[in-house]
Amino acid sequence: MSTDCRCHGVSGSCAVKTCWRTMAPFERVGVFLKDRYEGSVQVQGRSKRKVRRKEKGQRRVPVGEDELIFLNKSPNYCLEDRRLGVVGTRGRRCNRTSAGPDGCNLLCCGRGYNTHVVRHVERCECKFIWCCYVRCRRCESMNDMHTCK
Repeated sequence: MSTDCRCHGVSGSCAVKTCWRTMAPFERVGVFLKDRYEGSVQVQGRSKRKVRRKEKGQRRVPVGEDELIFLNKSPNYCLEDRRLGVVGTRGRRCNRTSAGPDGCNLLCCGRGYNTHVVRHVERCECKFIWCCYVRCRRCESMNDMHTCK
């Protein structure tokens, strides 16, 4: 959170100053949380108030108040695990050219992807005919679709 202020007064003077608290930009919050997630510490709960690091060589190092902690490791979302309700990414559509979370390199977890040619039919060049209907042509296009192996 940060504090923003605005001055009010004649000719820009600061006769009255109004301040309010604002949230940080969403992207900055996301980057902060991702950094915490990547540096998170697995702990063992001994009681409601006492936890210690699960890694044997690090147990004597106290857990900091600003550290993100977790009890159980997250499942591998790349692979199907019906017991946990994880569907995996096999067969998921991906974007071959994207470097983001929808990109084939990231989404397919290094397994690669298949490319299929898909025929797409849609209405196009629609015109309003007086009165009272719309006439359209049928347009076909062939598109590449990529799915995770």
